[in-house]
Amino acid sequence: MKKTLIFFFSLLFSSLVFAQTKGDNSVANSIVGEYEAVQNKDHFKVRITKNTDGSFKGQIYWMEIDKDDNGKKLLDDKNPDKNLRSQPADRIVLFDGLKYDAKKKVWNDTKIYDPQRGLRAKMTCSFQPDGRLMLKGTVLGIGEKVYWKKIK
Repeated sequence: MKKTLIFFFSLLFSSLVFAQTKGDNSVANSIVGEYEAVQNKDHFKVRITKNTDGSFKGQIYWMEIDKDDNGKKLLDDKNPDKNLRSQPADRIVLFDGLKYDAKKKVWNDTKIYDPQRGLRAKMTCSFQPDGRLMLKGTVLGIGEKVYWKKIK
């Protein structure tokens, strides 16, 4: 009987631990999807995907205006990495390596790239009560928030 009780409680405990872990993963994975955003004059869409290491990557996949006045594809010409300046603006990786912090209930631990200014900022993001994703970028203690609407 004693062995049966120990086995039962061990099974119960391991299932509770598994359920908690699964819950944290489902919250962390809730960021995966497609988002629409407007920032200054730019209207664009971003796809957030999960990397094999469990972190997340956000990449532009559509821009309302993706060509200049001469009909040429817009490029990431302000990128501090000269090798990436010839990359089409509608393919820019905005962040990579984003991680979920279950204790703080936010995603962080990476930098976000601002192609309008050509700079990188420390990034934190979380979902707002209305369902929008709030992204906060901070450089030298100065922060700016933007909001993305999940569309898929």
